[in-house]
Amino acid sequence: MKASGAVLVGGKSRRMGIDKPLIPIGGQRLIERVVGTLAQMVEEVLLVGQGAVRLSWLGFPCIEDLLPGGPLAGIYTALAAARHPHCLIVACDMPFLDPPLLAYLLEQAPGWDVVVPYVDGHLEPLHAVYTRSCQEVVGEMLARGETCPLDLYPRVRTRYVGPEEIAGFPGGWRSFVNLNTPQELVQVLEPQRMSGVQSLSVLSAPPL
Repeated sequence: MKASGAVLVGGKSRRMGIDKPLIPIGGQRLIERVVGTLAQMVEEVLLVGQGAVRLSWLGFPCIEDLLPGGPLAGIYTALAAARHPHCLIVACDMPFLDPPLLAYLLEQAPGWDVVVPYVDGHLEPLHAVYTRSCQEVVGEMLARGETCPLDLYPRVRTRYVGPEEIAGFPGGWRSFVNLNTPQELVQVLEPQRMSGVQSLSVLSAPPL
């Protein structure tokens, strides 16, 4: 099945202290890791969010949010721009995306509006597959000032991927790791993946 992919890149990175997509990890920027994995799974990759143009050097379409509304607005914008009916949408701060798990999510998509994992008692809206068929509902939510992606799922045909399914993928649980603070970065990354991220002083330096 052909699908689009979108990385939401519009966050402020206030807790991290620098622009998260530009964090160096093992000789790559974090955003390079994310789009490199996503590009294996889909026919097109979109960078979506306020200020997305700052990442134009990656060579992918950069699309500003069409409406205000945080991540839900990013989902709406990605669906509006996607060439294919299904769009795999992820956050820009997930360094360990698992290709087999992503492929599994895409395989579940036919017949559903959303395929979303359920992990540790929480849904993962920015590690999920959305179909253009739910774009109208998302637009109506944003028009009413509703901005939480979780409120979308009861209103459309949603396939929940549970822990027992995720457990079947060796890298499945790690796929949901996201980085919000310098402390999380230091705790999560293995030493061999930290070339260029040797200390918090590196994180406070301006991005190259």
